[in-house]
Amino acid sequence: MDLKEMQAAVQSVLPPDCELTKLEFEGPQVVIYVKNIKSFYSDEHLITKIASKVRKKVLLRVDSSELMAPSSAEAKIKEIVPVDAGVQELRFDPVFNEVVIEALKPGLVIGKGGLVLKQIVLNTGWSPRVLRAPTSPSETERAIRSALLSSSDQRKKFLNTLGKKMVLPSGSCDWIKITMLGGFKEVGRTCMLLQTPKSNVLVDCGMNTDTSDATRAYPYLNAMNLALEQLDAVILSHAHLDHSGFLPYLYAYGYDGPVYCTPPTRDLSILLQQDCLKVMNAEGKGCPYGEKDIKKQLNHMIVRDYGEVTDVTPEVRFTFHNAGHILGSAQVHLHIGEGLHNLVFTADIKYGRTSLLDPAETRFPRIETLLIESTYGGKNDLLPRYDECEERIAQTVREVTANRGKVLIPVFAVGRAQELMVSLENRLQQENIPVFIDGMSKEASAIHTVYPEYLRRNVQRRILQNNSPFDNPMFKHATSKERKAIVESEEPCVILAPSGMLSGGSSVEYLKMMAHDPKNALLFVGYQGAMTLGRRIQSGEREVPILNERQKLDALKVNMQVHTIDGYSGHSDRSQLLAFLRNLRPRPQRVFTMHGDEAKTDEFARTVNRMMRIETRAPMNLDSIRLR
Repeated sequence: MDLKEMQAAVQSVLPPDCELTKLEFEGPQVVIYVKNIKSFYSDEHLITKIASKVRKKVLLRVDSSELMAPSSAEAKIKEIVPVDAGVQELRFDPVFNEVVIEALKPGLVIGKGGLVLKQIVLNTGWSPRVLRAPTSPSETERAIRSALLSSSDQRKKFLNTLGKKMVLPSGSCDWIKITMLGGFKEVGRTCMLLQTPKSNVLVDCGMNTDTSDATRAYPYLNAMNLALEQLDAVILSHAHLDHSGFLPYLYAYGYDGPVYCTPPTRDLSILLQQDCLKVMNAEGKGCPYGEKDIKKQLNHMIVRDYGEVTDVTPEVRFTFHNAGHILGSAQVHLHIGEGLHNLVFTADIKYGRTSLLDPAETRFPRIETLLIESTYGGKNDLLPRYDECEERIAQTVREVTANRGKVLIPVFAVGRAQELMVSLENRLQQENIPVFIDGMSKEASAIHTVYPEYLRRNVQRRILQNNSPFDNPMFKHATSKERKAIVESEEPCVILAPSGMLSGGSSVEYLKMMAHDPKNALLFVGYQGAMTLGRRIQSGEREVPILNERQKLDALKVNMQVHTIDGYSGHSDRSQLLAFLRNLRPRPQRVFTMHGDEAKTDEFARTVNRMMRIETRAPMNLDSIRLR
């Protein structure tokens, strides 16, 4: 349906006295502008009728000629919105005819059934966009929101151009092919290319930060046999660098299209990419992209919630479903052609109990092909119960701190850090053991409070009641200048520091200062990559090479205790993966395993074949498979 056909369809439903002035495409959605908003609201079902007619998400805005002056509108909005909403900031965006309202209690800004929002539109003409303020200051959220507002002109042009491309006729879709560009028979640099006769879509574009081998660090983008400019879109499952870390490179070298992700994934991926850039440059490795490329990526990111069907090209549409891995993580359900084929890309999933998130979703409209992670797909990858892990961690902390030692827990700043904070608060908050949070875990925790709707109901409720577990006084935020004093202090403590595999970051700095003392303990609670420093120490090495301040290798003797407590991973273990497959509806016709060491992806594929009696395979990087 082109623009003229779309306009005719809208006018066939819209009452003339609404005075339609403009209709335009903004990426995958349609925006209609009217002069008489009161007439439009006289029929509460009108927006639904229009959406069903045009078969796209529809946004409503008031024509610019009818907007109240910003100064008057601000005063009016402050009259309408309850004081208890805790409005932090009001900013007007004349490019999109929106007013951005940042508040501690967005529910009060929205009102019952959207009543307060409706009053704002009716009285001022401005369309309110409500954002939750973090419960503690977040430089990342402030910077992202400011950047998006200041670049509204560029963003509007990009969305309009994209929208026009998406209404081109699709033609027949008579073949579908996927090419494995990274993350197959390995963990790291996840990337897959989906192609049809007229579509080229990347799913994830990660990097492997845990290797010194440049040939294993980045996806095989040169194997696509097409220029980056020929890509139509990137769909991003979640923010971890092994899935998002190479995205800015695309923008550095010619890509100019959209990245689709959930709202938390957008914010967390920017946080992680900026930190990666800083660390790689500080270590002298150099980064394949710069700050300007991350900013360009941000301007091209289009956010979608779980369950929201979105057209990517005229041939491909997708829907995000909860993956249970980290905040905002998603499984990607792809509907290709007019019902020709349905593919689910699980990315990283957790199908089990955690303190933060609901388990991965298992119900989809249709599935012919499933690509499933196999990080813990080996026959011996059975993890203990979650509550047992919680108690073992608490007991280890008690024993070490009772002997005046300190516990270093290397964590992924996004996901494991917040999971551990909730767990430690639950088990240890009465015992007066300080827990120092280092690195960007503080920023990541603040971002969690912006999106409580993505968390488990009990954590969500606490954040909404201004009782966030991440703001508990037992958690103390450490700066780089304070690390030495924390380690040299006589007081026992727990230190949560990234990176989770000791591949850089503050965890390595603490390790250098703490490793000599047998009273201290190193506690692993997450997956350790095959070639990482974390895996070497975990496997029993007690003298390991480590970079000093001059970037030269020194031998570090590890006299501290080393503990591993499995079961705390954001990945499903073997039994959870098999339970996920048993509960999956509908049953797929074929299963491909990915995101695991070679032996584990092979073993898990054989197990699935025996269990489900369907086609299974463990593809390797650079394989291309025709699905239809």
